Amino acid sequence: MTKELENLSDESLVERVKNHDHQAFSVLVARHSEKFYFSSYRYVMNQQEAEDIVQDAFLKLWDRPEIWKSGKGAKFTSWFYKIVMNLSLDKCRKYKKMTDVDDAKDLQVDGTQFEDLQKTEEQKTINEALKALPEKQMIALNLCFYEEMSRKEAAVLMKISVKALESLLMRGKAKLKDELYREGFIAEKQKGNVG
Repeated sequence: MTKELENLSDESLVERVKNHDHQAFSVLVARHSEKFYFSSYRYVMNQQEAEDIVQDAFLKLWDRPEIWKSGKGAKFTSWFYKIVMNLSLDKCRKYKKMTDVDDAKDLQVDGTQFEDLQKTEEQKTINEALKALPEKQMIALNLCFYEEMSRKEAAVLMKISVKALESLLMRGKAKLKDELYREGFIAEKQKGNVG
């Protein structure tokens, strides 16, 4: 039975969850927990908070599966991403200032080389610069570059036109470059060429 469930689409699994199918729910959780953890982490930048947010989102689906409307034609992942994103943004607004990442805790240190630590520091700098952007610009950049959504999918998720999304992306990339320059992450002569 589980092998059969693993071959079903996300949307079919959610329909089974509406009938309180624990196995279908387990397949959805196993299939998407890691992806949505990383999505949430980019907003809250805290391992425990991101894990809690994803757990809360899945519990919301289990408790109220009828909130998924299959007839609207949306992909489950796009719909569920919006739930995770909203929970993450609510957490960010609640605390105003997001918690710094504890590199020693988040980095698996079994023989990690200096390059790995440097990459972690670079990603932390980029995440901090993203946090400094206005919320809509940060969301647009996350959706299009980290989540690799098409501009049309991202615009639908944000409830804006594709043209408005492109404007957010353009302004967001410019501000991100300025912030990275201010942090000393990119040199002045590179500033115009990044992105």
